[in-house]
Amino acid sequence: MAFEDETLTCKDCGKEFIFTAGEQEFYAEKGFENKPARCRDCRDKRRRTRDNGEERQMFTVVCADCGKETQVPFEPKDDRPVYCRDCFSKHRR
Repeated sequence: MAFEDETLTCKDCGKEFIFTAGEQEFYAEKGFENKPARCRDCRDKRRRTRDNGEERQMFTVVCADCGKETQVPFEPKDDRPVYCRDCFSKHRR
C-alpha cells in the first residue's frame, strides 16, 4: 500500500499540518486506526502538561550528535549524552 502526504487540521490550534507518508506507514505498522488530531507542537505541549494542568519543567541542552539546541523533560547528567528528537530516533534503530 502506497502512502502519500496528507494535509490535516489540528483540533487544538486550527493550523494545517502534514501527515507524512512515513508517519502513515508507522501508524499502519503499529495498528493505529485514527489519524493524528493535533499538530506536532500541540502534541508536544500536551505531553509536557501534567495531569494537574501544570507544565513540566523542561531543560535546554545541546545535542551530543548534531550540536542543535533542544529541550528535554529531564535534568541531564554529565556522564550521559543527550540527543535531539532526530538524533535520538537514529540511535534507537
